[in-house]
Amino acid sequence: MADEQTKISIQSKIDLIDSAVTRTVDFAKEMGFTEDAIFGIDMAVREAVANAVKHGNCLDDKKSVDITLSDDSNSLEITIRDYGKGFSVEEVPDPTNPENIMKENGRGILFMQNFVDVVEWHNHPEGGMFVKMVKNR
Repeated sequence: MADEQTKISIQSKIDLIDSAVTRTVDFAKEMGFTEDAIFGIDMAVREAVANAVKHGNCLDDKKSVDITLSDDSNSLEITIRDYGKGFSVEEVPDPTNPENIMKENGRGILFMQNFVDVVEWHNHPEGGMFVKMVKNR
């Protein structure tokens, strides 16, 4: 399956997040990732897509969340794009700081960073954000 790519696009609806995650997990399973790696991929993608739906596109179902899965034979690359106003990851409060420990929000970025090997956030030149995640074999 080396050098294959799949594109997924969902409306910004909470109930569609699972379908995007399931398709991503299926792609990763076909690549031969272990169950532990699959768990991490599931968690990272779930967080990133949920953030794109809720925070990026503000639950506007006229906007899509676009996911691209790429198998380059050494790793799985996942990009997730929203069409919102964007943000700066540096401005998100650190959830490990004592004053943030009890807050309900703010742990998604930490989850993503711990479950995959590379996480990068970029403002898209045409608007919105995209997150690039890489899970090595």
